[in-house]
Amino acid sequence: MKTNNLTTKRFVIRKSLLGNNTVITFTNNKNVTFTYDHDEIYSTFQQKFEEMPCFQQYKSYTNSNTLTTINNTNILLST
Repeated sequence: MKTNNLTTKRFVIRKSLLGNNTVITFTNNKNVTFTYDHDEIYSTFQQKFEEMPCFQQYKSYTNSNTLTTINNTNILLST
């Protein structure tokens, strides 16, 4: 399956990207670049995302600053 590469200004998880084999790269406000497999992050933290009001309403979650929980899991492709 083809990998879809997406570059954004923030960390993002979207229901519309699930199953699309998307690898996302973003640079946070501290100028640190992160690359991650969208589906792997979603499946690891699915319950957490599904419980968020923003994810329930908008089917997406974004963050431009911190990734403390995700960064500590060692599932980021690179930092």
